[in-house]
Amino acid sequence: MFGANKGTADQLDGSKLHIGIVQARFNEDITNALAAACRAELLRLGVQEDRIQHVFVPGALEVPLALQAMADRDEFDALIALGCIIRGETYHFELVANESGAGVTRVGLDYQIPIANAILTTENLEQAIARQTEKGQDAARVAVEMANLLGELS
Repeated sequence: MFGANKGTADQLDGSKLHIGIVQARFNEDITNALAAACRAELLRLGVQEDRIQHVFVPGALEVPLALQAMADRDEFDALIALGCIIRGETYHFELVANESGAGVTRVGLDYQIPIANAILTTENLEQAIARQTEKGQDAARVAVEMANLLGELS
């Protein structure tokens, strides 16, 4: 089996990687916490500060376009999408959640670049707060692991 002997520690070595982060500003307290946890975890995994590019967009619907622009530059080993969509009283929540998620996935597949999707979709602010740190850290680990896996497979 390909890579069967490769341990998790090797897969989580970010020392040679370039990572791009796209952060939505909407629900900024949550997305700032996601970004802080994500960045701290990237640094802990060995990603060099000068190899992390962090850009901001207005909201979750704009995240895929910024990811696409970053992927098009062919400078990154992985990308990270950060955002927070909290259910309201209208259908808008479903629209934003579905379209942003589909857009993030499409960019990853079209450009064959790993994208860790940490656009939270929650029922309320309390759920978002409860997930902001863990999901930010998870996004960093997913980006590093998948970048290393794709590097191994290509």
